[in-house]
Amino acid sequence: MNVVFHKNFQKMFKKLPTKIKEKVGERIELFVNDPLDSQLRNHSISVPYRDSRSIDITGDYRAIYKLVDKETALFTHVGTHSQLYR
Repeated sequence: MNVVFHKNFQKMFKKLPTKIKEKVGERIELFVNDPLDSQLRNHSISVPYRDSRSIDITGDYRAIYKLVDKETALFTHVGTHSQLYR
């Protein structure tokens, strides 16, 4: 799977604590190798991110993405559950 990062994701990522940034890197690498790996808890979401999916970074942190095509995922947001689902 190819991964692309939206500028919103990049801005949010810069504000994350160092340990969480490292975990994001690990999870994205896992996603690239197998987007449906059970550790990611990959699932669809609708509100407020129509046609998007979410993967777990940690117990509280999530990364949200949309499929651009069968081989490309656009990551749009990253943050805590409460930050993303207000």
